[in-house]
Amino acid sequence: MADEVGRALAAVKILDEVAPDPYEPGTWRLRAGSKVGVVALAVPDAGTVTVRITPKVPVPRLFFLLGYSTDPGGWQDGMVDLAERSDLLPALAHAVERQTDRALRQGLLQGYRTVEEASLVVRGRIREAEQIRRRFGMPLPVEVAYDEFTTDIAENQILRTAVDRLLRLPGVPRAIRTRLLHQRTRLADVTTLVRGEPVPAWRPTRLNARYHRALHLAKVVLEGASAEHLPGGLRMDGFVFDMNRVYEDFVCAALREALRPYGGRSVLQAKDLRMDEGDSVRLRPDFVWYSDSGAPGIVADAKYKARKRSGYPNEDLYQMLAYCTALGLSEGHLVYAKGNSTLTSHRVRRAGTVLHQHALDLDQQPDALLAEVQELIRRMVAG
Repeated sequence: MADEVGRALAAVKILDEVAPDPYEPGTWRLRAGSKVGVVALAVPDAGTVTVRITPKVPVPRLFFLLGYSTDPGGWQDGMVDLAERSDLLPALAHAVERQTDRALRQGLLQGYRTVEEASLVVRGRIREAEQIRRRFGMPLPVEVAYDEFTTDIAENQILRTAVDRLLRLPGVPRAIRTRLLHQRTRLADVTTLVRGEPVPAWRPTRLNARYHRALHLAKVVLEGASAEHLPGGLRMDGFVFDMNRVYEDFVCAALREALRPYGGRSVLQAKDLRMDEGDSVRLRPDFVWYSDSGAPGIVADAKYKARKRSGYPNEDLYQMLAYCTALGLSEGHLVYAKGNSTLTSHRVRRAGTVLHQHALDLDQQPDALLAEVQELIRRMVAG
């Protein structure tokens, strides 16, 4: 049975290493990478196996990183009380339920939704092209389009779908599940989003302000929750997200906010940078800051990935050197989650480019962490 489970875990690819132990038959070696969360894996002839991957940072700190990257101004005071919750999924389910409850206390948000349908009564405008294409020469029904004032809008659909997916995940405590069922009842007349389809866009406004935090959390659920049928009769239900992306998003947002007093503009995940004169090799630094004159002033990459015991990977330095060369900068910055190395700098032979490796300590209170980012920006600007 252990071999069936081991092969199943290797197939779902949520761990960095899944391999038979060469010295102990029937034993498998498992090693987590950057993914954290919980997965229930239904294995034929072996039942359901639940895998929990716990983040190294405390859960409240992880939620701060998640929240700050989406709403720097609104999440610093904490979304919900998570002090007594050490497991990721229960904490997430609790936070989503509490924020959904706060969003819906004044009733469901309503808005206009465009409806296109065939109708026996003309309302709105007639879709002439569709009428001719589908019902040429027929007076009825009529292809029409109109705006309907309803609760079945993007904001409510996102909340409803997040609640539904949490209810299907393993490891949600009974008390939280009961409260989630209550929120689903409130949203009973709202359409659930189809898995695999793009999440509908919503725009922050004064009218939907009470929904903002709940929607940011719901996005985390929709991006991390998965239910898949895999080869060999395997089925996976769970919630997994990548700490690489969480850390990268936080660092980029924190650098952008810390640079606001200096003017200019910040570009996250720059897409228009090319390494060669023929524009065939694309570069994509995590963060580039341009001064008011339009000239690039700072380039940085966030690196949460596993460190070598002796220090950070040399490949990161090669990558940053390419960014600096393409941007015409004399300095570049690699920002790691605190590991085995402290701040180091390397001056490249014959080029004179200086590559800095910084380390942020995530195991501290949010105010102290943001203060560390502020100090980092002062060093970057000073050059």
